Amino acid sequence: MVDDDSSDVDLVAAAATGQVAALRLLHRRHAPWLRARLARRCANGDVVDDAIQDTFVAVWRGAGRFDPGAGEVAAWIWTIGVRRLISSLRTSRAAHEELDEAHAITESAEDRVLLGVEHGDLGAAMGSLSPELRAVIQATVLDGLTTREAARLLGIPEGTVKTRAMRARAKLRRALA
Repeated sequence: MVDDDSSDVDLVAAAATGQVAALRLLHRRHAPWLRARLARRCANGDVVDDAIQDTFVAVWRGAGRFDPGAGEVAAWIWTIGVRRLISSLRTSRAAHEELDEAHAITESAEDRVLLGVEHGDLGAAMGSLSPELRAVIQATVLDGLTTREAARLLGIPEGTVKTRAMRARAKLRRALA
């Protein structure tokens, strides 16, 4: 049985066994901050809402594959959420390209950057980073979190965030040079 005092890890484990109440609690805890962070990346509220819904569907379906030793539940949910947002933007972009040019909606600069991170030279360079370095760059640069916020999200000390960010930036500079 799950309740408000259950840890996130316990809730994910309960969701993996089909307990809908666990998913509801995860959603209540994490959807507000996820919405705020995704809204900073995309001005279209409908796209953000779709990404959040898709995120929690993915959490429900993937709960059995969550590895508690790999990091915090919030970081796992954020990774799913930002990928769902990028996917929604990609779908939205394809739909907009089909519209007549006079009726097309212009993408924001942030939307283009997010798509570039996924598919451009930066995406390839980010893909070459270790998961630990990539997570720090995503949290501090793409998500705009402070070192303290990133440390809490990733479950690592602030000094480790700073060191990993420095190493990641150096590797990205070399990869993009």
